[in-house]
Amino acid sequence: MSRADLVVVANRLPVDRVEGPDGEPTWRRSPGGLVTALEQVMQNLDGAWVGWGGKADLEVEPFEFDGNLLVPVTLTPDDLRDYYEGFSNGTIWPLYHDVIAAPEFKRSWWDSYVTVNRRFAEAAADVVAEGGFVWVQDYQLQLVPQMMRELRPDVTIGYFHHIPFPAYALFAQLPWRTQVLQGLLGADVIGFQRVADAGNFQRSIRRLLKYPTKGDTVQVPEGDGASRLSIAKHYPISIDANHFIELARRPDIIARAQAIRDQIGSQKLMLGVDRLDYTKGIRHRLKSYGELLADGKIKGHEATLVQIASPSRPGVEAYQDLRDEIEKTVARINGDYSTVENTAIRYLHQGYPREEMVALYLAADVMLVTALRDGMNLVAKEYVAVRGDNTGVLVLSEFAGAADELGSALLVNPHDIEAMKETMMRAVAMPAPEQARRMKTMRRKVIDNDVEKWGRTFLDDLRELRDRRRETR
Repeated sequence: MSRADLVVVANRLPVDRVEGPDGEPTWRRSPGGLVTALEQVMQNLDGAWVGWGGKADLEVEPFEFDGNLLVPVTLTPDDLRDYYEGFSNGTIWPLYHDVIAAPEFKRSWWDSYVTVNRRFAEAAADVVAEGGFVWVQDYQLQLVPQMMRELRPDVTIGYFHHIPFPAYALFAQLPWRTQVLQGLLGADVIGFQRVADAGNFQRSIRRLLKYPTKGDTVQVPEGDGASRLSIAKHYPISIDANHFIELARRPDIIARAQAIRDQIGSQKLMLGVDRLDYTKGIRHRLKSYGELLADGKIKGHEATLVQIASPSRPGVEAYQDLRDEIEKTVARINGDYSTVENTAIRYLHQGYPREEMVALYLAADVMLVTALRDGMNLVAKEYVAVRGDNTGVLVLSEFAGAADELGSALLVNPHDIEAMKETMMRAVAMPAPEQARRMKTMRRKVIDNDVEKWGRTFLDDLRELRDRRRETR
């Protein structure tokens, strides 16, 4: 098997396994946010990607896809239950999202997490070239950097944390907090979405490990009085802005956007696009919209809320309960306020291809991104990118990482229902000149700071650190 200069390690491969017309399995590129973010970065490099193939007990040999080597990691049903649904999404996800839901701390989940992380690390160690780079992605694999350092001390290791990193008072609840920090500090460069996330990480380092930090750096002891420098700072992720702009100019997508407008029929179309997750603030959004209808501030013929909630983690009980609650809320609001001609909320529990999403973005007068906590939220940036005529209004949670860059959006605290209602009404009534002024500012930031720049900046820091160490040896 050939070795790669850059190896990306992520929970999932960037492809989905599907049956072809002849019944034979084939692979197609996944629509997920991480894949979208890294797609352009990987296209520009001769690299490899290590990840799970998407099906339990799937054993597949490494294969080529779009010029990159894909290296599948096998996960058993027990692994998926304990490592993925258990520790990753029953412990880490709620803990790191401000305990919006209560995390569970189970030793069997942790044991599985350690075992699976080692499996990923060993797969990456087998495929990375001598002196190459390994770039580990996200919270499911926080132990991989240190494991990689033990297996392949010749490589330079990066880690990017796509979700928030919690304040020390929350992180300290984790029984395996020290092991997680040491796992992350195996990386030479540790990236976060926001300045605050990097700060939370460094505070935990100082409090729990007593390692010295200065600016964006951490001194990591390596025994015999020696130490190693790690960089821990923010690298806000973005989108392939030019790709979305090109899609928004396609005649068929423009026609589809107009067809959506014609079907809705309402004067204003408000749009929410989220994974079905308790961190996304969908309940708060529906409550605010329902109260606006109840107060008579919005009439059924004046506006429609289209809410897309793509399926997410159906095996986790908290997500099953959330879906039930949201669908009951939508049914109640529609029963009270819809008419034969107009539907108050159009709720779609489905995923859609990128082309359809761009058509929806073009059709929407108001984009509602009201997460209770979010690492970044690329939907906000996608909406801004496609609005080439500088119309449209973005309502954005101040608790989403995108708020750091898109300050010209209407920022809102989604826990404050009255403020949400006022902001939604302000968005609906915003004059065109104000829309244009705000949208121009946001589009400039999204276009100037695209995903290619994000990947290049992170990899440049990795290369600089590697070169600096070579010079001091």
